[in-house]
Amino acid sequence: MTPQEEILRLRRELEQHNYNYYVLNHPTISDYDFDQMMHKLQDLELFYPQYADPNSPTQRVGSDLNQSFRSVPHKYPMLSLANTYNEADIRDFYERVRSGLEGEEFEICAEMKYDGLSISLTYVDGQLTQAVTRGDGVRGDDVTANVRMIRSIPLRLKEGSGYPHEFEIRGEVLMPWTSFEALNAQRAKAGEDLFANPRNAASGTLKSQKTRIVAERGLDAYLYYLLGDEIPADSSHYENLQMAAGWGFKISQGMKKCKTVQEVLDFIDYWDVERKNLPVATDGIVLKVNSLRQQRHLGYTAKSPRWAIAYKFKAERECTRLNEVTYQVGRTGAVTPVANMDPVQLAGTVVKRASLHNADVIRQLDLHIGDMVYVEKGGEIIPKVVGVDLSQRTTDMQPVRFITTCPECGTPLIRVEGEAAHYCPNDSGCPPQIKGRIEHFISRKAMNIDSLGPETVDDYWQRGLIHDIADLYTLTVADICGSNRGRIKSAQKVVDSIKASTQVPFERVVFALGIRFVGETTAKLLARAFKTMDALENATLDQLLSVDGVGQVIAESIIRFFHDERSLAILKRLRQAGLQMSLSEETLAGQTNILAGQSVVISGVFTQHSRDEYKAIIEQNGGKNVGSISKNTSFVLAGENMGPAKLEKAQKMGVRIVGEAEFLQMLSDGN
Repeated sequence: MTPQEEILRLRRELEQHNYNYYVLNHPTISDYDFDQMMHKLQDLELFYPQYADPNSPTQRVGSDLNQSFRSVPHKYPMLSLANTYNEADIRDFYERVRSGLEGEEFEICAEMKYDGLSISLTYVDGQLTQAVTRGDGVRGDDVTANVRMIRSIPLRLKEGSGYPHEFEIRGEVLMPWTSFEALNAQRAKAGEDLFANPRNAASGTLKSQKTRIVAERGLDAYLYYLLGDEIPADSSHYENLQMAAGWGFKISQGMKKCKTVQEVLDFIDYWDVERKNLPVATDGIVLKVNSLRQQRHLGYTAKSPRWAIAYKFKAERECTRLNEVTYQVGRTGAVTPVANMDPVQLAGTVVKRASLHNADVIRQLDLHIGDMVYVEKGGEIIPKVVGVDLSQRTTDMQPVRFITTCPECGTPLIRVEGEAAHYCPNDSGCPPQIKGRIEHFISRKAMNIDSLGPETVDDYWQRGLIHDIADLYTLTVADICGSNRGRIKSAQKVVDSIKASTQVPFERVVFALGIRFVGETTAKLLARAFKTMDALENATLDQLLSVDGVGQVIAESIIRFFHDERSLAILKRLRQAGLQMSLSEETLAGQTNILAGQSVVISGVFTQHSRDEYKAIIEQNGGKNVGSISKNTSFVLAGENMGPAKLEKAQKMGVRIVGEAEFLQMLSDGN
């Protein structure tokens, strides 16, 4: 067998094993054997680069190279579906179809409505050539490189399976519950914001600038509609998808052809319960006239097809018993009540706890211990108690009273006027606050000490090695190892990482201090306005209020921080450790007020600088980056392929659009 034949054989076998594992969920070889085959193929491709193929299974590991997304037109518009939430609308849709077909018999294909990101895939000669997001329905983003990382999407179709020369297949990219929970656990450990739900996580992942991230996050895809000039005109939607499954696609689960409206309603009732056992999030049922000929006869309205409708499930709600209310203390001292309940399955996961947010929520719900409470999740990561079944309350149940002292340190709680939360003011002696501030300090957006995590912080705290953020800079390898000499290598990595953090820029040091109400953006504004820690420490209330984005509450919090003796003592030790206490000379040299007071939206693809570099340039010149266009937007910095929705909104609101060359000239001219 020649090297080329061996490469082709390995690719075919690996593609089949990928299909068995990710589509059929029925692997036929061990992970070890799969890895051995993959390594052999990688070696052969490396040795014989003339046989390289972007659709090879070896290309599904991704890279750290940044990429940009170009906007491309859809060959067939991707219209949205009309939504309904009740049985009456389903019956009306059914009758409209009957009337539109003038009494001709028809079938309705019922299938799951997956809660993900719509995608359109184009195949030519059995190979994936393009993947485009829905966008505005007319144009979308070309995300082909990222979609190649999704293992349930075939890069090459099964040989001899009878697929057309060219066709388009549409579906939904999703993040399974298991991948979602693992990703959020990883982000929580790193001190990063959690994704609200699997759809947001899938969307953020698919738009990642690095294919490696997409490869790591375990996205999935279900395909649900076939298009193309070579698709038989008299075929049916259901049969087309069964045919696509034979080509290697993962199609919608539980599809059914229904001949009566009652069969449709029975299908909806079944999946309203059974969907809780699915591995991915769903939010409804899609109903489509099965015959493609009848679909064409019924046609379209301006916004949606007349032959299809989406039934949306109501937010999932379950009733369970409230056993106890406990209280958590965050790094800022905010006290959050938590409902502890009998376990109940909700939106794909077992829920035993739900946030009650604050004392006002408890009072509004009139909660009693032992109540049967209604819990909703609706796809959100944090379940919430939304009501009480008063018919099951008994006279011996005691009302829930919000605590008056900190559950961790016993300090009387305070509530600032105008705020919903209660706080523990003992920020220098309350363990969760101290550990929380250390975890915030080491997080990626702050000091980025990536060798440490919440578990390590807790371990060091329990061992008495650290009591505040400044203690990190006195840690030695001997301290960390203790009597365990096997820790030397990892301990040295921690010490080196802590030392490297002394080079983190001043604005991130301000954020890392954990001053209450001072987020990442506010920290940048303060650093730019005051330039040194000394100036910030001595700033008056009026000086702080003069900074764009700093209000009374933030200003007073900053003053309290810099008048606290313990905070000042920690700050002194951080200075001695060598942290950056002023803007760098390079930053100061390039700082201007050219864009002072201006809010800028960035959209499109650029040639001179990356989007992140332009954001930094805007801030360096006194401007403010904002994500969406509003009446307060000063101008849009627009590159190639500016998002059509943003372009339309900017034109409608009369917001000025500035091109890349014009923007750089503005800065050059100082105007």
